[in-house]
Amino acid sequence: MESIMVIVVGVVALAIGIILGKLIFAKNTHIKIQEAEEKANRIVEEGKLTAENIKKDKLLEAKEKYLQMKSEHEKEVMQRNQKISESENRIKQKEQSLNQKNEQMQKQVTENEAIKENLARQIELVNIKRSELEKHQEEHIRRLEKVAGLTAEEARNQLVESLKEEARTQALSHIQEIIEDAKTKANKEAKKIIIQSIQRTAAEQTIENAITVFNLESDEIKGQIIGREGRNIRAIEAATGVDLIVDDTPEAIVLSSFDPLRREIARLSLQRLVQDGRIHPARIEEVVEKTKRQLEEQVMEIGERTVIELGVHGLHKELVRMVGKMRFRSSYGQNLLMHSKETANLCAVMAAELGLNPKLAKRAGLLHDIGKVPDEESELSHALLGAKLAEKYGEHPAIVNAIGAHHDEMEMSYVISPIVQACDAISGARPGARREIMQSYLQRIKDLENLAMGYDGVEKAYAIQAGRELRVIVESEKVTDNDADRLSFEIANKIQNDMQYPGQIKVTVIRERRAVNVAR
Repeated sequence: MESIMVIVVGVVALAIGIILGKLIFAKNTHIKIQEAEEKANRIVEEGKLTAENIKKDKLLEAKEKYLQMKSEHEKEVMQRNQKISESENRIKQKEQSLNQKNEQMQKQVTENEAIKENLARQIELVNIKRSELEKHQEEHIRRLEKVAGLTAEEARNQLVESLKEEARTQALSHIQEIIEDAKTKANKEAKKIIIQSIQRTAAEQTIENAITVFNLESDEIKGQIIGREGRNIRAIEAATGVDLIVDDTPEAIVLSSFDPLRREIARLSLQRLVQDGRIHPARIEEVVEKTKRQLEEQVMEIGERTVIELGVHGLHKELVRMVGKMRFRSSYGQNLLMHSKETANLCAVMAAELGLNPKLAKRAGLLHDIGKVPDEESELSHALLGAKLAEKYGEHPAIVNAIGAHHDEMEMSYVISPIVQACDAISGARPGARREIMQSYLQRIKDLENLAMGYDGVEKAYAIQAGRELRVIVESEKVTDNDADRLSFEIANKIQNDMQYPGQIKVTVIRERRAVNVAR
């Protein structure tokens, strides 16, 4: 019984505990709900306050922006009104000026009408006077015919003949100018192209000599170079093919050869031998061979540098080497490489002006004289040999033809051939390019004087200023002043047609008359 009571009490206590726990949990939950509601209410109140503040700020910003836009609009309206008022003022001023001009025009019209009336009256007076003058002129002519015994037609014919003779003499002084003007107009485009080509291509004035002077530190080295019984100098001459001239010139030895490449080998070899101090035949041969190999490398380097400088690509190595060899060759005193580079640049400019391929023309201009630097001697001329070499190393047929035809030894088949020929002549004929042989120079001076002496009345003729001026002294009894003008013109034409000369030649005819009397 007691155990049952204990169980019942325990169950009741447990039930009571459960009920109390539920009551406590319910109370706590209710408290949390109240707190959450309070917090939510506070958040809502704060949100309302924030929204009110934001609303006030936005309203203030909107008002400020409205006021700003209003002020800008008012300012713009004021500016427009100001422009409108200025335009109205300008229009009013124009209206005033137009009114003034209209008034002036009306005044001018009235004045012009008065002037027209005055002119009409004057014309009538002029016509009356003209008729009177014509009558007087007819009467004057009749009187002159009676006095002179000639009719007006006969007098007119005599006057025309005298005027014709006078016109002939005066026209001679102008004929040359007319001819030159006609030539200038006829060849305007050609001269323009040539002049532009020459002006755009700069060239040096180069003169090559047949000797090279090798400077020494002292004259004692001359004995070492000569050697015992001259064996060293003979070995140098045999190895290089250059003549060594050892004379009394202090501290200098002259290397003489028409081959600049050999002279350069001899100069470099001597320089190394003198620096080394060991000068004997075996050493000389060794140094010369070494110098030749190094100079071959230098020749190749010069050729490569030249083709790169000119922009010529794809050239065969042998042709590049020949281009480098041109540096050590000369033609009439003109360095061959400088001449070829100048010709190449002229060809490129001229071809571009004519609308042709400038690269092809430049290539042909560079290679046009490769026949002057062959590895082996040939019986062919340098133009034909150069064409053969260019064809051998796969150059374009136009280039081959231009090389072979630049001295008219081959028929020209391509357009660039005459361009190469013309540019070659321009490069060789410019002042300072080549050294003229003394014999041909003297012959040209003599021919120039003899040409002038072939005319009647010429007493003496002198070529001065290196043949660039011809002074002709005539006999005053045989040649008049008018004849002197004609003679100057004829001699200039004769020189231009019959002679070849650089630049231009000025012809001056001198006529002097002296009256001499002796007082006794």
